[in-house]
Amino acid sequence: MKDVQASRRGFFKAVAIGGATAAAAVATTIVGERKASTPALGASASTQTGYRETEHIRQYYRTTQV
Repeated sequence: MKDVQASRRGFFKAVAIGGATAAAAVATTIVGERKASTPALGASASTQTGYRETEHIRQYYRTTQV
């Protein structure tokens, strides 16, 4: 019976460590992507990525007003 409890404890310990490691890996990847997506100083507006309010978007906003 002790072998079953010991192996069970080891299993749950491994799962907890694996989960924490995976969460840390995802967190560092997300933070790394956020830093990489910031444009360099002096970059022109046409080379920046992300949200841009274009005429098409403004037209959409006009059609959604109640």
